Amino acid sequence: MDKLLADFLRHLSLERNSSTHTVKSYREDLTQAHECWQEILGSTDYAIEAVSPRLLRRYVAWLHEKGYSKSTAARRIAAVRSFFRYLCRNGVIQTNPTLGLRSPKVDKKLPGFLSDQEVDSLLVQPEENDRFPNRDRAILEVFYSAGVRVSELVGLSLNDLKLEEGIVTVRGKGKRERYALLGAPSVEALRAWLVERDQLLAQTKKKSDAVFLNKLGTRLTVRSVGRIVGKYVNRAGLDANLSPHSLRHTFATHLLNAGAEIRSVQELLGHKRLMTTQIYTHLSKQKVQESYQKAHPRA
Repeated sequence: MDKLLADFLRHLSLERNSSTHTVKSYREDLTQAHECWQEILGSTDYAIEAVSPRLLRRYVAWLHEKGYSKSTAARRIAAVRSFFRYLCRNGVIQTNPTLGLRSPKVDKKLPGFLSDQEVDSLLVQPEENDRFPNRDRAILEVFYSAGVRVSELVGLSLNDLKLEEGIVTVRGKGKRERYALLGAPSVEALRAWLVERDQLLAQTKKKSDAVFLNKLGTRLTVRSVGRIVGKYVNRAGLDANLSPHSLRHTFATHLLNAGAEIRSVQELLGHKRLMTTQIYTHLSKQKVQESYQKAHPRA
């Protein structure tokens, strides 16, 4: 079991290029599950085949008994699912015991944005056995990196991309154009998808200048992108109410929480009025207090 866990974590780090934080979270979640299974099975040396659907249900009950929140339990179950999908894909086991395993229903979180850890968990969800993993990974990365609206994302064409410069031209509300920024992970994800995109067009014998295509070789719709994002939100064990707009919200909130100027965020989001941008300023009390202590002369 220890070797299988080590192989999976190495896969996340080297092949999936997951962040150190993500690998650390998976290590902690799976190590805890491993220890729980040892306790239930009464053995420190058990075969992976001993992890049955019944054992996994007992593990879910164990998380509840320990008093873990629904979101924490859902995240840890999602880690177990990813681990067993990896084992099945590599032929270590023939049957995935997590099929049919239910996560606890996560309570609504307001406002609808993700923590750093939840973003890491979401971005790593597309896997090689998905229909278009590179496309889906690029969609998630562009949402978080550029803060675009879903309508803006599906409207992207090849001429809008300037990957060498890390920018993309976006057409927002009122047909206003702006530049959005692409981080290195989103550029890498786009490059991988564009290779597959060309192959897809060759197979379907279609012509299109759209960046993101469906299986027929035509431009993705807003509804399709919503389903794609929802699929990975569910797989990661996150709040089912999270949407593509939640990733835009997350983009803005993380920038502001890290100290970005609200005017800069306004420009990146393409907001006409500053008041619109201010709805994204969900700073914690601690952040507000820290800013006050640093800025106020009589603090």
